[in-house]
Amino acid sequence: MMVQHGVLWRATPILLFILLLFHNLATSHGESDSNVLLKFKASLENTAALANWTVSKPPCNGWKGVLCYRGNVWGLQLENMGLHGVIDVETLAKLPTLRSVSFKNNDFKGSLPNLTRHSALKTVFLSNNKFSGEIPDNAFYGMRSLKKLHLANNKFSGTIPTTLATVPRLVELALEDNEFEGEIPNFQQKGLIKFNVSNNRLAGRIPQGLSRLHASSFSGNKELCGEPLESCPANYEESWQRRFPETTIGVIAILVGAALITLLGVCIFLVCRKKRYQQQLGGSPELNQMERSTGIASPEGGKPSVRQLTFLKEETEKFDMQELLKSSAEILGSSVFGSTYKAGLKGKKMTVKRYKHMNQVSKEDFNEHMRRLGRINHHNVHPILAFYYKKEEKLFVADFVHNHSLAARLHGNQSLEWRTRLKIVKGVAKGLLYLHHELPSLTPAHGHLKASNVLLDSDFNPLLTDYGLIPILNKDHAEHNMVAYKSPEYKETAKLTKKTDVWCFGHLILEILTGRPSVIDQQPDADLATWLDTSGSGVSVFDQDMAATGNMMKLLKIGLSCCQANLKRRPEIKEVVEMVEEIKDKEFDDDFDSSYASERGMRSSRGLSQDFKPINL
Repeated sequence: MMVQHGVLWRATPILLFILLLFHNLATSHGESDSNVLLKFKASLENTAALANWTVSKPPCNGWKGVLCYRGNVWGLQLENMGLHGVIDVETLAKLPTLRSVSFKNNDFKGSLPNLTRHSALKTVFLSNNKFSGEIPDNAFYGMRSLKKLHLANNKFSGTIPTTLATVPRLVELALEDNEFEGEIPNFQQKGLIKFNVSNNRLAGRIPQGLSRLHASSFSGNKELCGEPLESCPANYEESWQRRFPETTIGVIAILVGAALITLLGVCIFLVCRKKRYQQQLGGSPELNQMERSTGIASPEGGKPSVRQLTFLKEETEKFDMQELLKSSAEILGSSVFGSTYKAGLKGKKMTVKRYKHMNQVSKEDFNEHMRRLGRINHHNVHPILAFYYKKEEKLFVADFVHNHSLAARLHGNQSLEWRTRLKIVKGVAKGLLYLHHELPSLTPAHGHLKASNVLLDSDFNPLLTDYGLIPILNKDHAEHNMVAYKSPEYKETAKLTKKTDVWCFGHLILEILTGRPSVIDQQPDADLATWLDTSGSGVSVFDQDMAATGNMMKLLKIGLSCCQANLKRRPEIKEVVEMVEEIKDKEFDDDFDSSYASERGMRSSRGLSQDFKPINL
């Protein structure tokens, strides 16, 4: 009986996996392309041109504007039809093979549709409509497949989204004849061959990566300068005069003068207050370099002492708070928990994390918990070297990791090969298992596992960070922001389990394989199947930077099994490590074709409608 249950347990994620990868074979059990397109049509207005969109024949049999390939809908060319209403991208995302949409020369209004809802799109043409308003800076985050974007001749305003400059495969960008302002982001895509921002309100120097383009790409922007246009003024005052008329300068001068007077008054007040405080302390604290560059205030306002930093590792070279605050520093980033800084200290670089939401824990309990974390010693867990306690905020000090985070690697312009990704998955699994052994009373041991909390050393070995925070974080803040509290079990029972970390790890595996931002961050209430389906059917679910291999399919099955909402079906972390360790790191797998064929055969011989239930996050 136990064997039968084991077979059933292993079969369920396989069946789920097949449904996700071969969506085109399962349309008889799900929503057909015709139903999806008719639902999309219902969101539009003035649809007389789409009169032949009916259920009497399939979309690939003559529906106007529908482009197909081998029986699958891959494009919509709905141009010059007088359409308006809403472009429902979320409904279009249910067409897994859709890669191109064109709504040029229509009458659409309002803000830009949320294209990230169908991040597998390759070409998007929305020129010659009446779209308006500012485009959010993250509007193109995660759209790694996007090659052509045309938004010309609309009324878009604000700055050009910087995420456009991070789209790796972009080859065409048409933003002319809008109302964009500010500077042009630093586009560096080598494949960008068609680029047009003419007739906007852009200003500043043209980025070096775009200087190779023709001057007509930038015409009609009076405040732009640099190649291929005229050189920028060498004198700052000349540039200032060129950008602002005299009346504007006068107004700004008045405002700046008033601000300086106000600032002077505040400074006098603070200096007087500081002198009185120094007289009470009998000391004279220095304004240090870290305070100026990062804003980390000297603790308690007085002169720091060695005892203010508590060191957790005996072998760590000791330094005091004053040395730390005097060190050269730069901010690395901010999160919902606080800020992170890089500090240069005694010939080495350190990371200083500043937390602001730990004031509901007593000093004794906090110190005891930090000593438990200080005993952590594993090559896949980033150790905390020292900490500082203050009721309002806490500082964690650790070694600086030069290769940055997994999130930066996955979603930046640098690719990761399959072997490296598998190596990272195995290392994370081992680090997670170690935390569960060393922190047995902590449920879950990590609680905030995601790509930005996995650092990569120079050899791409993963290091887990931000682990063990649940007992010391304020409960209300943790519930709103930590990954563990987004799990199905917490939503249903308001309780966390040791398998909650397994659920987080499953989503991390999917993010590593697909190269797409996690559904937990992007669409916390989305259905996992829908999120994966937007990547397409077949092997296209995987990141295109990796060569296809059957071993990738094996890892995807493991990730899906970890994501199951049913706790009884979800494996233990020890089982996950064993399954992951069995996967080989071969770049190409001879079994890939046979694996692909056998999965298709299993899918066709057994119905999935009764076995598959969407995983609601």
